[in-house]
Amino acid sequence: MCGFVGYMNQPGIDPTVIKKMADRIVHRGPDDEGFYQDDVISMGFRRLSIIDLNHGQQPMTNQTNTKVLTFNGEIYNYVELREELQELGYEFKTEVDSEVLIHGYDAWQEGLLDRIRGMYAFVIYDSENGEVFGARDHFGIKPLYYFKNEDTFMWGSEIKAFLDHPSFVKELNEELLPVHLSFEYIPSDETLFKNVFKVNPGHYFKFKDNNLEVNEYYHFTFEEEQKMTMDEAKRDIIDTVDESVKKHMIADVEVGSFLSSGIDSSYILNEASQDRDIQSFSLGFDDKNISELEWAQEFAKEIDQKNTAIMINDEDFFGIIPKAMYHMDEPLSNPSAIQLYFLSKETSKHVKVALSGEGADEFFGGYNTYLEAGTFKKYEKFTTRNMRQLFAQTAKRLPHFHGRRFLIRGAQDISERYYRVNYVFNEAERNDLLKDTRFNKSSSLYVKDLFDEAKSKDDVTKMQHFDIHGWLAYDILHKADRMSMANSLEVRTPLVDKEVAEIAKRMPTDTRVDMKNGVTKIAWREASEAKLPDRIVNREKLGFPSPLASWLKEDKYQEMLKDAFNSDIAKEFFNVDYLNRLLEEQKQGIANMQKIFTIYTFIVWYRVYFIEN
Repeated sequence: MCGFVGYMNQPGIDPTVIKKMADRIVHRGPDDEGFYQDDVISMGFRRLSIIDLNHGQQPMTNQTNTKVLTFNGEIYNYVELREELQELGYEFKTEVDSEVLIHGYDAWQEGLLDRIRGMYAFVIYDSENGEVFGARDHFGIKPLYYFKNEDTFMWGSEIKAFLDHPSFVKELNEELLPVHLSFEYIPSDETLFKNVFKVNPGHYFKFKDNNLEVNEYYHFTFEEEQKMTMDEAKRDIIDTVDESVKKHMIADVEVGSFLSSGIDSSYILNEASQDRDIQSFSLGFDDKNISELEWAQEFAKEIDQKNTAIMINDEDFFGIIPKAMYHMDEPLSNPSAIQLYFLSKETSKHVKVALSGEGADEFFGGYNTYLEAGTFKKYEKFTTRNMRQLFAQTAKRLPHFHGRRFLIRGAQDISERYYRVNYVFNEAERNDLLKDTRFNKSSSLYVKDLFDEAKSKDDVTKMQHFDIHGWLAYDILHKADRMSMANSLEVRTPLVDKEVAEIAKRMPTDTRVDMKNGVTKIAWREASEAKLPDRIVNREKLGFPSPLASWLKEDKYQEMLKDAFNSDIAKEFFNVDYLNRLLEEQKQGIANMQKIFTIYTFIVWYRVYFIEN
């Protein structure tokens, strides 16, 4: 919906700095701007108008002009909260949901966070006590960052907004480079910029008298007692998701929907089109073996809804990588982010809001990797711990053979074994890759606490718990926000919702994953059978694929990679001999494409932020 920035005033800071910072994120809100400044604080805002288009300008004040709000997102239960606040005596001047936040905080303070349902990041300044309050939604759909050192405190929707503040010190947090090279994101509140932090999902901060306090108000966990039957799970999913889609459709502008060939986006589009026509947007490639376009168009036609096909080729893909890395704030090597940028760019020419199907895999158990829990469980049943360790040590000493990786992983705890923990490079590979290995250590150390939180659960649930708090928050939702808002498009995710999560946390494992028959998100599929054609419900999961692996083998992109991998940036951080060996192995079909792309996107990102800006 919008973007905002702010900082605590310091002597000598030009008052026009706040406008420069806000202009840096004009893509988040091209429709309007607003500012608030006094002796203590400066706040800036950019608006993308979605609800009550002629009102709701920000920064917004409360009835006594003692509190000032900047807000990015949507509050889906604002009508109910508005009525509750009116009964308490609050008067409303607009129909926008932001006014519910300013009055709600006035009435309930941080207790407001327990009441609201939506995607949001907001900051409220209380001029009476000089306190700044900031909060981020339950799952991290909308971003919120802050920069703090001894003298400076500033915050904003995107890190790039800080670049225009004279006290911002732009410095690479090199200690976290090995972490990025493992996960493709930083699984904590830290970032690759020193002294820049995320407000994590479900957290809020208070800042007063140069003291910062950060607290958690929501933390998703699967319940210990899960007695829901398959029929109950199916019924609750249908009722809750359908209601969530309706909530996410609230807008005074046209709402569209992304559409792939899978269950999740098809379900969302089908439900959204029940009482109105809704245009869908699908991305495709010339290579029909990986393109989902034909499936998507067929489904849209079947439910009598318009579908707009968007084609992307290799030049489109590689041409927008620098711009995408700039908008990403931190490097993210998930290739689907580049596709999402292009999809959002074309979609924004038609609508201001688009629905999307993120979240079903994490909450309802959709990833095929969850099935390996059954394989390792059988292995553990017929072996002792000592036997598994012996097999692993022997396998490590032998050259590659089929099953070698399984034996090595079979001796590991799940906090080390789960593939997302070493999603790109593992510790040994990073030792060969990095010039400076001082900060290289086991990836599992960074996320062991997440697995410990779910230690009483089965391995499927542990993996889901990790994915909800890691992969979903820092990768999937991060790219969804940045790539859409880079193109002034608001993406809404009805499956990443407070009430949908309440259903998911009560679902027993066997309603999520059937390891015996190799079926994922079982209850979600059964719920979908009542809505969608069988060919959609039971289609093999593709996961937004691209021809990137084959493109990278073409001569012109081999040259592009070679130039990047032998650049001054590469030489500063990496052993270029290792990089060139990766390229040779990639030509032979041995090297992992994700490794190549992770190095390349980091180099592009570093050039964009530390050389060009």
